Order: sequence, then structure tokens, then C-alpha cells
Amino acid sequence: MDGPEGSAGLPGPAERSHRSSVSSVGARAADVLVYLADDTVVPLAVENLPSLNAHELHRAVREVLQLPDIALEAFALWLVSPLLELQLKPKHQPYKLGRQWPELLLRFTDAPDDDVAVDEPSLQFRRNVFFPKRRELQVHDEQVLRLLYEEARGNVLAVRYPCDVEDCQALGALVCRVQLGPYQPGQPAPCALREKLDSFLPAHLCKRGHGLFAALRGRGAKSGLGEQDLLDAYREVKEAGGSDSECEASLSTHYRAYLLKCHELPFYGCAFFHGEVDKPAQGFLHRGGRRPVAVAISLEGVHVIDSREKHVLLGLGFQELSWDHTSPEEEEPILWLEFDGESEGTPINKLLKVYSKQAELMSGLIEYCIELSQATEPAAAQEPTAGASVQSALRPRLRRQGSVVCSRIQHLSTIDYVDDGKEIKRVKPKRSTSFFSRQLSLGQGSYSVVQPTDSLEQG
Repeated sequence: MDGPEGSAGLPGPAERSHRSSVSSVGARAADVLVYLADDTVVPLAVENLPSLNAHELHRAVREVLQLPDIALEAFALWLVSPLLELQLKPKHQPYKLGRQWPELLLRFTDAPDDDVAVDEPSLQFRRNVFFPKRRELQVHDEQVLRLLYEEARGNVLAVRYPCDVEDCQALGALVCRVQLGPYQPGQPAPCALREKLDSFLPAHLCKRGHGLFAALRGRGAKSGLGEQDLLDAYREVKEAGGSDSECEASLSTHYRAYLLKCHELPFYGCAFFHGEVDKPAQGFLHRGGRRPVAVAISLEGVHVIDSREKHVLLGLGFQELSWDHTSPEEEEPILWLEFDGESEGTPINKLLKVYSKQAELMSGLIEYCIELSQATEPAAAQEPTAGASVQSALRPRLRRQGSVVCSRIQHLSTIDYVDDGKEIKRVKPKRSTSFFSRQLSLGQGSYSVVQPTDSLEQG
């Protein structure tokens, strides 16, 4: 297969519905169902489905929804199931890929045979991984903004996009504004939000119930949000001005505000992959084990997210890493990430192993994102967006201590090596340069290869 981009094995849009779009339809005239981010369906009556490519079906969806030309860049067709997600290239033929789905699952997932046998993909119209955030800022069509908003909201609620409590509160307030209209004093009452709280906030942040059990569960100062917290944030949502009827009719301002808030999340707009990393050895017996992770890849870099704790373990821009993947027949496929670090003030290089059957997909996507970024950088420099000149003059935003978007290198087991003869960990074989030739070299990048010396043991 000619390398579809995409992601696999993570809760998100695929978890909300398990439905077939293309795998069981007839070979001639057929109704194809394309699903949007809010779970609505766009039915398409098409001829000769097996020969139709993703570009042609994409155009048909745009025509039905009457979307402007920007939608060609903003959205892509995806084949999605609970086991695997793939963004299709324009030349891909969804019907044929649907027929090949069991083979794709065997190649790119560890799913049991019984699950493979019953899994069927749906065809979804979702955000294009290669659509830059700077271009998203130029979108003005309300329908396009709504589709982007619905997808982002679903990813926040499913904790595919982990957020700090403060950010969840601000995003939840905007959802209240979209769904309930402008805030009116006394309306809604806090109790009216209680039963709908998980439509505004991720489930783990919703404080429900009363009594000792609820108090114990919500003991932490930032363990959750209640309806009064959300109502207070809803009250602070600013309107764009104009009459009440104008504010009621146009939601573009609030869709855009939600998306701008999501732009602060380093993994917004990423493709997600499933994998595992080694845990640091702990205890007298030095037991480690593995930790399930999501690997999020976009035009801006790579983030490794703890799938259980829902926080970032490692975040790297492309200027900060080298990478490669290995798929030996006798061992597990591995995505290797190499980056700078230090140990007791000594500069070292760190190697992280991500065990995943999607290592090949991840490596290919990283390479393509870098090529695409380098090709578009000159144009982006000549195309300032609103607020760009102001933002460049500001200092970087301070990260909250313990923020879910901050890297937690101490939770990772890495292979470290240095250049001063002091062995941190043994590395086989000795390298005279970076372990990998694949890296982004832009002159001003922060990544630098640390050279080992002859005195470094090879063990």
C-alpha cells in the first residue's frame, strides 16, 4: 500500500460510533455514508464506487455541504474504526482500502483475530493533519469553523487533547455559550447544568454527587469542576457586540475563540498513534515494564502522551530531534527519537524507544511533515497573520507548574550517551555521529550531536 497517513488505536472519534461506510456496498450505484465530526451523516449517491478516489468523494461532500474552497485544504477523508485511523491521500480509493481493512489491521495493529474479523471502517470528513494553524486563522466561513470546532470539542471531551483544569473550564464555558446562547443572569441555574456537565467538560473533571464518597473522590484542589465553576466561567464569556439577535444568530466568534484556545495545545491538529515506552527501573529488583502512550505528530513536532495519566511525557519540535524506525523480523517495530538532555550538568544525547506496529507510519509522517514545513516556510514568512507582530514581541508564555503539556522526562527510560569519557550508560555499537541521519538542519536549530570519545566503553 502506498503509505496512508493517520493514526491508530486511540479513543476519540472512532469510539463514538462503529459503523461501516464503504466496505459492504455494491459495485455499481451505491449510497456512501460520510460522517462529520458531530456524528451527522452526509449520504452520497455515487456510480462506480470501486474506482472513485478520495479527491472525488471529498469534492462531492463539499458540494452537498456547500463549503467554500478553503475546505479543500482544511479537511480530508479518513477511514476510521475503533482499531485504526488513516487519513487518505487524494489518490487513495476508499472502497478498495475498505476491502483491504483486515490486512491493514494485521500490519499496523496488535488487535486479536476475533476483533479484526468484525471490525469495519467508516468514512469520515475530518481536519487535515497538514492544514497549518496559521491558515486556520484565516478561515471566516461559519460552516467550516463549526466543523473544526465540533472536532476539537470532541477531542477535548475524549481527552485525546489533554488540558489543564483552567483550560477545560474556559473551553467548557465557550461550549455553554454555543449551546445555550448568551448568558442571562439567573439562567441557567447551576442545577440545570449538572446533568449535562459531561457535554461541556471531560468526564474525569465532572464533580457529581454528594456525601463522603464524592468528597473523597474530589479531595484534590484541582481534581474536578462543578456546575458553579462552569457557570462562573460562562458568565465571563464576552460577546462580539451588536444586538442580542445578532449575537444569537452568529456563532463564528465563539467557534473561533474555542479554536484559538485549542491552538495553545501543542498537540492540536495532530495525527495520533498507539505505542508503548519503557518505564524507568524502580525498586530493589529494578523492575520497569512498559507504559502505553499516544504519539501525536503534526507539522510542528512530536509529542508522546501518557495514555492513562493524560499528560505529556515528551514534546519535541522537529529542530530538537533526530529519528528513525526499525522493523526487524525477529523483534518489535520501534520508532527511535533522539534529543538533547543533560545529566548533572553534562550535555548528553538521549534515545527514546517507542514500541509500535505503527512505527513505519509515524516515521513516514514525520519525514513528510518536515518536508512540507521546509517547503512552506518562505511563504509563511511573507504571509503575516493577525497578531503575529504583537506575539513575536512577547516573551514565551510561562508554563504552569505541573501542566499536562509540560514534558516529564523523569518518567521515561532512555538510553543516554556523552562525549567526555564519563559513561552514563553503555551504548552498542559506538557511534561517531548521530545515531540517525534523519534530522532537520536549519542552522539555528537547538539540536546538536554529542560526539562520543574513544574512552567510552562499548560493553
